[in-house]
Amino acid sequence: MPYALSAARVLGLTLVFSIAAPVPTALADDGWSVVPSASTADTADGRPYVYAEGAPGTVLQDAVSVLNPGAKALTVRLRGADADNTEGGGFTVREKSTDTGAWIGFARETDGRRTAVREVSVRVPAHTRADVPFTLSVPAGAAPGDHPGAIVASGGGRSSAVHVQLRVSGPTLSALTVEHVAVHAGRISYELVNRGTTVLTPRLAVHADGVFGELLDRAPRALPLELLPGRRVTLSEPWHDTPALDAVDVRLTVTAAGGAHDTASASARFVPWGAVAGAGGGLAAVMGAWLVLRRHGRRGPDGAALEEEPRTEVELTGAVS
Repeated sequence: MPYALSAARVLGLTLVFSIAAPVPTALADDGWSVVPSASTADTADGRPYVYAEGAPGTVLQDAVSVLNPGAKALTVRLRGADADNTEGGGFTVREKSTDTGAWIGFARETDGRRTAVREVSVRVPAHTRADVPFTLSVPAGAAPGDHPGAIVASGGGRSSAVHVQLRVSGPTLSALTVEHVAVHAGRISYELVNRGTTVLTPRLAVHADGVFGELLDRAPRALPLELLPGRRVTLSEPWHDTPALDAVDVRLTVTAAGGAHDTASASARFVPWGAVAGAGGGLAAVMGAWLVLRRHGRRGPDGAALEEEPRTEVELTGAVS
């Protein structure tokens, strides 16, 4: 668990490199990996990511472990990075760090003096775990909220990363929008934008009505992504049994912890153009009648217009990763 340090004590306490206990033999056939440090060599039940929280001006300390189960020594280079979402909602890192990645420092000893540097190379002997301490120096002017980052390790021709979830103390805002909803044959596409200051795990509900009634009513479910503050992602919802001939209204409702909530709609017309060409005017007349029905609304046996049933929008709360 990270903890706060005074600036004067940072170098004396955190800039230490240690070789810990041997790597468990269960990992012997796997490649090297980097994980949040645990108290023992067995990291199977270790932390999934590094979590840190502190006020602006705080210096925090933690460590990551590089596990080398191989028979040869390994040199790994570690650096801090700002986390980002891919266009499709996956996790990635930015090449240039201006936030959390720029606040991460490692120890390096030069001419008998320990200094904090942005990158460090670590040589890990065979069958060994190397614990690499780092500091997280939160600037005095850091904005409250979540500042997602990562520690990226590169070696042996590949890279791996440990997520760093930093929350700067102070008031936070959870907010999102759903934009650019479009209905296609087989799917519904849309964009999500995190307009707040916290990492969100959105939940999506889908509803669709056709000319003659309800076509879709999918209950809210968690989407498989963490939407980072200020990021926009493009997603799609499968709809394999779209109607062959109908006029459809689709409504997406997205919620997330902290009161984040938004709804967006789109309309689409499904027309089998091949059948239209073959049937000619008869099908065109049917389509015209349907469009009149859409324009004037549904009517009961007595000819009176039927009122739409009230729709309840869902707002859920839950833990934010």
